[in-house]
Parts: sequence; structure tokens; C-alpha cells
Amino acid sequence: MYQFFIEPSAVRDGHIVIMGTDVNHIKNVLRMRAGERITAVSEAEGKKWICEIREFKENSVCCDILSAEEADTELPAKVFLFQGFPKGDKMELILQKAVELGCFEIIPVACRRCVVKLEEKKQKSKVQRWQSISEAAAKQSGRRIIPRVHEVMRFSQALSYAADMDVRLIPYERAEGMAETKRLLGELKPGQKIAVFIGPEGGFEEAEIEEAKNAGVIPVTLGRRILRTETAAITALSWLMYALE
Repeated sequence: MYQFFIEPSAVRDGHIVIMGTDVNHIKNVLRMRAGERITAVSEAEGKKWICEIREFKENSVCCDILSAEEADTELPAKVFLFQGFPKGDKMELILQKAVELGCFEIIPVACRRCVVKLEEKKQKSKVQRWQSISEAAAKQSGRRIIPRVHEVMRFSQALSYAADMDVRLIPYERAEGMAETKRLLGELKPGQKIAVFIGPEGGFEEAEIEEAKNAGVIPVTLGRRILRTETAAITALSWLMYALE
């Protein structure tokens, strides 16, 4: 069943009125018809409704509410992914999978070994594009919220942003001791804010790892093999999802 995000004001006396860009998507892309069912989610209220399309108007889709329930698809902790900015379309893949795996917020990070240097004048359009990918992935995976994609930060800014989070981890190929990684995962608790830092294609410089350690971030291992940046992000988030759920 297709899912769409709505504002609380869209709920009116037993029915829901969908407006905006979703109208064209429902009518002309999905080619849905009256009588078909959709799910509507209010990010602000944490509720979802099973609806039946009643009629199409020029700029809206009117739906009858069949049932309502609390949306319960979020992780019990907030996971923040600090992703070293990769080249090509890898960031889009990472964003999509991070949202599917329950990430609360994604922060692109300009590390020293980043192959691509994103120009400031292009950042706004890039972030808008990434945010639309986050929304699409949230719809597809049945999320209650649309995870925010932050503007690009420098590594030092990212460390400061994560300073008050409860758990801060940085997978690093030279870290040792899977037992320690398992221990840390086993100690995660509901309600925590969890930061995970993933390096770009070239990995983190040792100076960055030292800077992170001095800031209280804990180096961990993801195994004996060296993973690509997109694989490392998906692996780390999958472990966190498993540990929390």
C-alpha cells in the first residue's frame, strides 16, 4: 500500500485531503483510481490512517478514513549518520538505505580524503535533491518521519555537532577487537542519541581518528575486511538496527 505524508490540517471530519506534488504522483504516475487504498502519515502527530480514495479534484485527492492507528516504525533510539562525502551517486544510495534502516538524520561530512569537493553554491540544490530522496525512501519503507539531510559539515564541525550525543562510534579499519564492538552494541539503550561516523572512499586520516578520539568518539571494527564507504554505512546501520530492535 502506497504511503504519503500529510500535514495535520489535511485531516477533516472523517476524510483526508491530499494536496501538493503527491497529487500528480497519485494521479499520473501511480495512476490510482477511486476505491483504491493508501496510507497517510502525519509526521507531526505520529499517526497513520488507512484511507480509500473517494474522488480526484484538479489540485487535490479526497480520501475517506477507514481506520487510524499510532505509527510504530521508528527505532527506539535516534541514529545520526555522519557520512564522509563520497563521489558519484553513492551518496544517493547511502541516503536511501540509511532511511530504510531507520536513521534519524544524515549529515554529509567533508573529510580530508574526500575525492569530491562540493562547491558551496551547489550545496543547496544537492541538499534539496538528497532531502527528496529521503522523503521517497521514508514513504517506501513506511517511516513515521522523513529523516533530515543536513547541509555538508567539515569534520571538526561534525564532531562538535555530535558532542552531546550518548554514544559516538567511528568504524576504522585499524581498530581491533570485535568483542568490544559487540559489547558496545549490547549496551545501547532506548532513548539514546547515537552517532556513527563513516569515512569517504579514501578512509579517515590518522589525524582525524585522533581528533575523534580526543572528542570522545570510540573507534570500532566492522570485521577483518576493508569495506567500501557505502558498504560500511549499510553494515554499521544494520548492526545498530539489529541491536536496538
